[in-house]
Amino acid sequence: MKKRFFITVCSMLSLTAIFAQSDQDRKEVERALLDYIEGFYEGDTLKLNRSVADSSVKYGYWKDVKAGKYIGEPMSRQQMTDYALNVKVKNRQRPAGTIKKTEIFEVQEQVASGKVTAWWGMDYVLLEKIHNKWMIRMVLWQGPIATVK
Repeated sequence: MKKRFFITVCSMLSLTAIFAQSDQDRKEVERALLDYIEGFYEGDTLKLNRSVADSSVKYGYWKDVKAGKYIGEPMSRQQMTDYALNVKVKNRQRPAGTIKKTEIFEVQEQVASGKVTAWWGMDYVLLEKIHNKWMIRMVLWQGPIATVK
């Protein structure tokens, strides 16, 4: 009985270690998500460059009101940077009360997932650790936001 209990406890500890995440990793993933949304909101290309990998992929669906359907389109990292630069050049400020929410779903040793909710919609984000730094690799989004919970 003691042997079985010991094996069970060791197995549970091993599984916990496999899926465990450090507080530091969670903080770094949160910072990457915030840099991403703030980069767009503030027109801060330094934040985008700090959080989005060079080879990132972003794909999203926006609602064409006239057609009454969603249309999908890709956005390259360069297009993300250009968008942020346009925000800065035109001195667009995020209106007070505009939603800026991040959620972390999971952080493992090499990959993480989360969600960003912004004025344009909801972005589901996959991150990876590149050279010991958390970077956004893939984003799939849909807008506009129907309801936010």
